[in-house]
Amino acid sequence: MRLWWLIGSLVIALGVGVLTLQVPRPAPATAPATAFSSDRAMIDIRAIAREPHPVGSAEHARVQAYLTQRMAALGLQTSTQTGPLSPGAIRRLERAGGDPAAADYSVTNLVGVLPGRDPTLPAVALMAHYDTTVNSPGAADDSTGVAAVLEAVRAIRARGPADRTLVVLLTDGEELDLDGARVFWGGHPLRDRIGAVVNLEARGGGGRAMMFETGIGNAETVALFADSAPRIGGGVTSNALAVFVYRQMPNGTDFTIPARRGVQGLNFAFIGRPEQYHAASSTPDQLDQGSVQHIGAQALESADALLRAPALPAAGRDVVFADLFGRIIIHYPPETGWILWGLGAGLLGVACALARRRMGLTAAEVGRGMVDGLWFLSAGWVVLHVVRALGGPMAGRIDSADAYYTLLARLPWLEAGAAFAVLAMILAVLGGRARPDRRVSAGALAVLTLASVPLAGLNWPVLIAGGVAAGLSLAPQLAARTLWGGWTGLIALLLVLAAGAQAAAPGTAFLLLWPALLAAGAAVVAALHDPAFLKPTGPLPVALAAALAGGWLVGLAHPVFLGIGMDLPGVLAILGLPGLMLVRPLGPDGAARRPVLMIALAVLLLGAGLSGAAGLAGPMIAAATP
Repeated sequence: MRLWWLIGSLVIALGVGVLTLQVPRPAPATAPATAFSSDRAMIDIRAIAREPHPVGSAEHARVQAYLTQRMAALGLQTSTQTGPLSPGAIRRLERAGGDPAAADYSVTNLVGVLPGRDPTLPAVALMAHYDTTVNSPGAADDSTGVAAVLEAVRAIRARGPADRTLVVLLTDGEELDLDGARVFWGGHPLRDRIGAVVNLEARGGGGRAMMFETGIGNAETVALFADSAPRIGGGVTSNALAVFVYRQMPNGTDFTIPARRGVQGLNFAFIGRPEQYHAASSTPDQLDQGSVQHIGAQALESADALLRAPALPAAGRDVVFADLFGRIIIHYPPETGWILWGLGAGLLGVACALARRRMGLTAAEVGRGMVDGLWFLSAGWVVLHVVRALGGPMAGRIDSADAYYTLLARLPWLEAGAAFAVLAMILAVLGGRARPDRRVSAGALAVLTLASVPLAGLNWPVLIAGGVAAGLSLAPQLAARTLWGGWTGLIALLLVLAAGAQAAAPGTAFLLLWPALLAAGAAVVAALHDPAFLKPTGPLPVALAAALAGGWLVGLAHPVFLGIGMDLPGVLAILGLPGLMLVRPLGPDGAARRPVLMIALAVLLLGAGLSGAAGLAGPMIAAATP
């Protein structure tokens, strides 16, 4: 009976996650004047993205003239600002086959001003870049951003005058070295008047637009964005984990420049359909118009909220925040995480006490359940690393930009392979990780660990994880023997890890803390209702928690993998651990466990096959020899 609850909860979780990841429907040109319409924005996208228009090209001059005319037609006081190309940008453009001399070794920003009723108030900037790479028409990157800015300006004007001034900044040279943004924020007369920025970007040609970056000290900015969320068609996708991860990355966008100056703001981008990133295929016809609608609606509502706010967000401290199924944003101060952690620990204590009295749960069994979680993390890290490596070299081992773009095009295959690998590891624990011969399990993990070196290069975290996983496999007596031991042990492990995250990087702790809190509550209900899961409805509270939280994790895992999974596939093991915890009580007993292990092996082979097939779907272009 529990097996059917397991299957049902997994299917519902996948369905909820897929629904969460959908883009809104494009709004027609007949949409109200005060609303964002992707159909209206597409007119500009088609006009801008006819051909590649890098700095110095004839198409660049054409697009510049077109945008200047469009900005004036929207009632903006329009001007240009010229500044020098940086030496690095000149070299990059020349290597790509461009002609910096044709641009007089300079970039040209387009600046438009829509005066507010009170010119003394700090202004708000809507920003996107209008240059492209040499090889791409850039329908997504960043013609969508530019067109969305223009359509948002039109809708803002239709809503009536605001007290604050709106500055439209269409930068040049972003694809080279953020040169246009450096020129503007380095000395434009309007620079010091701007108190908040909304920036639009893209890395791909579709998917939901995510708010992935804020200024430092974002409490007030996130609060304003959360208040705007209910007005955004299609909802929002954003969390503090994305902000934390992006701050650790070496790359940047135009928003990087004002953010370093302490300006508050919001940075949006979509990263689906990665094969279109900087590609010749990034044309208006290939663009996901639902993505245009989603990023544009968020830009409009965020900018409008800032323009009409009594006071712009000030830098304070960062907060913990995340969206729930794209509909609302939960946000709270970092110290609130400790309160939630205490609540989760208290609920777990109650559940353990009830299970001890009614099911004979022991502390040793809880410890064995924690070891199961450690095995899942370590073995999962190795397996995911190897499965990912079957799809092509890690980014650190590629020798050209073409190879990087090829790997991006393979991401859907790599993601499918990684997803099946995570599912296989979950099933391996549910089927009884200690059931196979310990020498076989440990040997298989040792072989995979060693195989990761020629496949992906020397990686000490993977080698250490492989050693831990093989060592734990050699001690089957450390595997949980009871349902309640396995379940409560996993909840306890998540709470321990959440405490570490809360102490070191509180913006990331919600990823572990929220599912653990939900599971601890479900454990209390289950211990009170039917701890042996003998009644037909006994597994219901567990299945509900698994379906809802599992769907939330699926919606979270997709952008995480698109963002960093190509280089850090093992991160999905961390996301898979809460999933394992949620379904652990639904695992089969007795003779039904062996078939689950066989299914786990089949699923793992399927995942490896899908990842390996990525090379056939997107062949690597050989680097040109000098």
